[in-house]
Amino acid sequence: MTRPEALFPLFAELETLPGVGPKAAQAFRTLGVERPKDLLYLMPHSVVDRALRASVRDVTPPATLTVEVEVGQHVPPRRKGGPYRVHVRDRKLEFTLVFFHARTDYLQKLLPTGQRRLVSGKVELFDGMAQIVHPDHVLRPDEADEIPAYEPVYPLAAGLTQKLVQKAVAGALARVPDLGEWIDAGLKSREGWPDWTRALHMVHAPDGPAGLAPDHPARQRLAYDELFAHQLMLSIARARLRRGKGIETRGDGHLRARVLKSLPYAPTGAQVRAVAEIEADMARPVRMNRLLQGDVGAGKTLVAFQALLIAVEAGGQGVMMAPTEILARQHFEGLEPLARAAGVRLELLTGRDRGAERAAKLADLAAGRIPILVGTHAVFQKDVAFHDLRLAVVDEQHRFGVAQRMELAAKGRAVDVLVMTATPIPRSLALATHGDMDVSVLDEKPAGRKPIRTAMVPAERLDEVVDHLRKAVAEGRQAYWVCPLVEESEVVDYASAEERFRSLRAALGDRVGLVHGQMPPAEKDAAMARFVAGETSVLVATTVIEVGVNVPNATIMVIERAETFGLAQLHQLRGRVGRGEAQSTCLLLYQPPLSETGRRRLKTIRDTEDGFRIAEEDLAMRGAGDLIGTAQSGLPRFRVADLERQAGLMGLAQSDARKLLHDDPGLSGPRGEAARALLWLMDQDRALRLISVG
Repeated sequence: MTRPEALFPLFAELETLPGVGPKAAQAFRTLGVERPKDLLYLMPHSVVDRALRASVRDVTPPATLTVEVEVGQHVPPRRKGGPYRVHVRDRKLEFTLVFFHARTDYLQKLLPTGQRRLVSGKVELFDGMAQIVHPDHVLRPDEADEIPAYEPVYPLAAGLTQKLVQKAVAGALARVPDLGEWIDAGLKSREGWPDWTRALHMVHAPDGPAGLAPDHPARQRLAYDELFAHQLMLSIARARLRRGKGIETRGDGHLRARVLKSLPYAPTGAQVRAVAEIEADMARPVRMNRLLQGDVGAGKTLVAFQALLIAVEAGGQGVMMAPTEILARQHFEGLEPLARAAGVRLELLTGRDRGAERAAKLADLAAGRIPILVGTHAVFQKDVAFHDLRLAVVDEQHRFGVAQRMELAAKGRAVDVLVMTATPIPRSLALATHGDMDVSVLDEKPAGRKPIRTAMVPAERLDEVVDHLRKAVAEGRQAYWVCPLVEESEVVDYASAEERFRSLRAALGDRVGLVHGQMPPAEKDAAMARFVAGETSVLVATTVIEVGVNVPNATIMVIERAETFGLAQLHQLRGRVGRGEAQSTCLLLYQPPLSETGRRRLKTIRDTEDGFRIAEEDLAMRGAGDLIGTAQSGLPRFRVADLERQAGLMGLAQSDARKLLHDDPGLSGPRGEAARALLWLMDQDRALRLISVG
């Protein structure tokens, strides 16, 4: 598992590069550059046009100019610290070079009177005269080729200059070894991509602004390398999971039949299909690793519960894990009627269970007397033992990334894993975050779900909205009123929610409740419970109600300052209503005038309830990191690849990676060896450990 020797120079200390001392190395680290190899992927974000011009007259100041001049008279400063001027003349015009705090002897050597020099820098007008203050380059005419026609401009951090970064990048490029090709030959020639080394040299010496575009062949090639390495790592993790002997779990269907008989409706085609896919996976001798992706209200719970029943029918146990206690409790309440119909014992285990009660549950679990357990991650604590665990259902994937999935596998439990997510993710992102999994999609709404009427309402019509609420409450209906995220500070949000709560209470009486992020958990739970029980009719809330709350009687959702929310968030919030028999409404209150993106966002929500369409639109508008909140998304950080503009490459990379592993599971052939080098370059070498234990 050692790093290939050819890569050693690229993994040396940064200080071994020309011009990089300890201070610069520290500054580079803030840009995420730790080793010379990282500089190869520090992409220039723009170019400076330094093509040679005949005269100052050929550009409109202020602009960058490269021109050949004859050096004239030097005029030293009149007072200390004043400007030192050098008069120069190009083919058509005379202008001035200006220097501050420069030594006379140095300038006379740099610009000897009567000689010709090439100068390049920013030309500006000062009192109607053209001048260049501190030119970037002053060279002899025979050194002209030292100035590139287009000079790359790199991101900087405090303590770095463009010159220093350019020099360090050149130093890293000089160390690039000759590596084998890891891209499939047919794909490479079909796409017209250059070799790796050639691509690196091209992106760092762009031939004009077009050289920076995501669709430039060199950029595409390097983006593909990055996505391919990522998919290869996921495919290796997937193959490792599959190598771990799974248990063949086959149910006879008797418990599932009871549940389906008790339901007032038939499952959708998508639900039936998803259960069939899961059933087939569980019956195989390899471990299941499947993602169940469903829109708000697409009926994931029923599918997950049927999967759990397959485990029970086969004589085993199942567990459902949620990220928070409130969600675990909700899953438990949602599954209870189904468990009653099946005649199966269901228990809840969270951090709140203490003492004798907890001990009794653990004893029953270990003896196999609890077939289905719902809980938070507490179910993975040391003292929790199952009698025969077959299936783990994990809710809300984003807090459970690839690393945690590997960990679950490493516990040596050959359990099948089913992950549920309510966030419809566009395909390119689903592959980035869940490329190691097989995917089942629920793309139909259950029968009897009425569409939600959505309207955009300007803030000045607030009084009408309150009147509308008054009537609805009188008819016994319930409503959510979501307050805006005013600032990142919880305190301000809390103040705005408090204020809205008071004004609605004045208008509607004491049937108005309040829940926000600053409340102690027990108070929050109590406020939610009162709303669920129908004791309060209107619940004023900050976005804490976004995930999982289920109150079928709630038919109105008011979102205040809707333009401040993201598309996915608006979609999730709207999904809190429309869960019962009655017609539901979602009112998007906005503050005019709307920005162009604000209008586009609200119109998208108004015009469609299809979460996948909304997610694609969101990706186009916001970018991948924001879409699932980069901090907790488990979304890899790509340096070259741009998931919005190069989405198509991700699917290619996945099928290519899976094919390579299928043909060469040990990565020992020529292309496999090259791919190993790529995994090292992309810091995905931990995947190689999974192969080497094979």
